[in-house]
Amino acid sequence: MLENFDPNTIEDETVRKVVLYLMNVVENQHTTIQEQAEEIQRLRDENNRLKGEQGKPKIKANKPTPDQSSEKERRESKPHHKKVKQAEIRIDRIEVLKVDHKQLPQDAKFKGYEEVVVQDIEFRTENIKFRKEKYYSPRQKQTYLAEMPAGYKGQFGPGVKAWVLALYYAGGMSEPKILELLRTVGMSMSAGQLSDFLIKDQEQFHAESAAVVRAGLASSPWQHLDSTATRVGGKNEHCHILCNPFYTAYYTGSSKDRLSLLRVLQGGTDLVFQLNELAFNLLEQLGVAEIWRSKLTKLLPHGQNWSEDTLDHLLDKHLPRLGPKSRKLIKDSLAIAAYRSQTAWPVVELLICDDAPQFNWLTVELALCWIHEYRHYKKLTPHLPYHLEILDSFKENFWKFYRKLLVYRQNPNQGEAHSLQCEFEQLFGQTSGYDQLDKRKALTLAKKEPLLMVLSHPEILLHNNPAELGARQRVRKRDVSLHACTREGIGAWDTFQTIVATAKKLGVNMYQYFYDRITQTNILPSLAHLIEERSQNSQLSASWE
Repeated sequence: MLENFDPNTIEDETVRKVVLYLMNVVENQHTTIQEQAEEIQRLRDENNRLKGEQGKPKIKANKPTPDQSSEKERRESKPHHKKVKQAEIRIDRIEVLKVDHKQLPQDAKFKGYEEVVVQDIEFRTENIKFRKEKYYSPRQKQTYLAEMPAGYKGQFGPGVKAWVLALYYAGGMSEPKILELLRTVGMSMSAGQLSDFLIKDQEQFHAESAAVVRAGLASSPWQHLDSTATRVGGKNEHCHILCNPFYTAYYTGSSKDRLSLLRVLQGGTDLVFQLNELAFNLLEQLGVAEIWRSKLTKLLPHGQNWSEDTLDHLLDKHLPRLGPKSRKLIKDSLAIAAYRSQTAWPVVELLICDDAPQFNWLTVELALCWIHEYRHYKKLTPHLPYHLEILDSFKENFWKFYRKLLVYRQNPNQGEAHSLQCEFEQLFGQTSGYDQLDKRKALTLAKKEPLLMVLSHPEILLHNNPAELGARQRVRKRDVSLHACTREGIGAWDTFQTIVATAKKLGVNMYQYFYDRITQTNILPSLAHLIEERSQNSQLSASWE
């Protein structure tokens, strides 16, 4: 009965408004009942757990779960062209296969060769016994011993060390599986030794990872930023992913507040705090009361840097009645002001992220992810067919507008920018009669400036997928290894995931890179140098366009 019902066909205006109102009441009540049912079940499960029993089993339905990725809606179908890979294969050796002349008739004539490329691999041990010359000087009472080649330290050579790093950090294999693989070719290695290869004595890689972050920040005034959960020693922490087209960097910390994100933007260094003109403006914009702003002016000298411990001590001593919320906003304001004023690290001017509140105010400009914004609309589950039809129509118009922004990026001009601004206001400002959708549209309309940042910066993306794809790699690592047991271990995760993700973007062979660094030949250029080179080439090509 409701499938084809359209309240707009009701001629009486009063009756039509009443029907529309009742339809929205039904929709809101249906949503409330669903949420309450889920909460009641969650409380029942928790109650049973506290009694030592089990909760309701989680049995997945036969029907597929709704896709939240938005990829199907936003991407237009394109014809698939299979790449020819034969030309890319490196030939290691050539072997001539001859025909048995006994089988050839007497009139057979040689017509050249028919070439067939076959790929194969050889994975075996290369156990070496080094005979180190040893001399002794009786006069000096000193023994002279030949040195081992670079990379040969302990019982294992650079090849196996490079493979272990590549299989674990680039290949996503677990430690037990790597041990199993090595033992199939006759390698004798303990689990502890393997763990040491992955974590211990990695100073050169930590240094290169830090250089990657600095070069990446300097390569572009805009950056992507996202966070995902990570467990360290059984405790919940957060992994932050910072990236642009030239690199991806990982940094794990105990929190994901503004101060933690500022540490990420400064390569994990300790924060400093400064009261300056920008800090005064931020204190007012973030809602810090006038009484505290006035006292800060008398307490802190203008333009002086303070460490976090010193600032906390001053606030405890001179502002004992300061509440935790105001204290946090004060520290945020002073840290942001110090970050934007410093010159030790490249300052990010534009941040591309989702609409989480901790990203606000970190940079001068903020661009929001359209894909993330659309997920709010995918969560709407209308009960009435009429509302479902309205929602489907809006989703279609959403992606039509998104594609217009993509076209604008290719050919930006002021007239088209003004037209798109007007269309944005019409799309999200016009009411539909479906209350839940209209409330969501009003929230999107309030984000007009960050969502339309592409109109003034056509060089940026409309989404935060690069950072989210980086976060997916940490999630995959978490699935394989569960968590890092120590702070040293999570530091190795961050370092090597930074190196692997950046090397992939730069087209660097991961095994060759590890082997080059372990043997200290340093034939391959540093990743930071490649970032600088690619960035300069990108800027040069953009200037010619």
